[in-house]
Amino acid sequence: MISTPGSHQTQDDAVPTARPSAAGEPVSAPEEQPSAGAGATAAEGTRAVVRRRRISLLLAVALVAYLVDLGSKLLVVARLEGRTEPIKVIGDWMTFQVIRNPGAAFSMGQAMTVLFTAIAAGVIVVIWRIARRLYSLPWAIALGLLLGGALGNLTDRLFRAPSVFRGHVVDFISVQHFAVFNLADSAIVCGGILVVLLSFRGSNPDGSTHGAPAKGEAEPSAEKPESDGS
Repeated sequence: MISTPGSHQTQDDAVPTARPSAAGEPVSAPEEQPSAGAGATAAEGTRAVVRRRRISLLLAVALVAYLVDLGSKLLVVARLEGRTEPIKVIGDWMTFQVIRNPGAAFSMGQAMTVLFTAIAAGVIVVIWRIARRLYSLPWAIALGLLLGGALGNLTDRLFRAPSVFRGHVVDFISVQHFAVFNLADSAIVCGGILVVLLSFRGSNPDGSTHGAPAKGEAEPSAEKPESDGS
């Protein structure tokens, strides 16, 4: 057979054609499957986005709790401190009267001001460390309340009289037969109750439950036993 000039093709230039299968149908080239590494990278990216959102929510809740507490203290100090008669809110059961508390929440431990200052600072550090693996929405709210309350009372300890680390916390909500407290104390108590409830339900800050993997992590699949050929 004589080939004409320009019509000769080398083996490398030949266009691949589909090979007929045994049934006579063409067999197409196998499709490329996504690698396991790509799936793991996508899962990590999703978890990173969720974590950033949860941390943002934690900080937003903490900021609101802190600003509400700070604003209420500034207001009652300016308007109520020095009054001889408390302001009745719900009869004699709840009143507003300003006191300076050197102790912990609800006027407890008044002889350990420096210790409670250190504890409040430690709580803030612990919350921040937990936030590094935070993927749970309820935990973000709970930790935000704890953080905002701790920052509110810590601000009083650092910047109010009589001195740094020994400042007296401003309390003004008086409940009959109970205690005098502030909104930072309330935020701490609410956050603590929520943490206890979440713990009883088996929920963890990373989004997992007791005995289950965290969100975004694949559950270990049971391996099928190999067939012995029988």
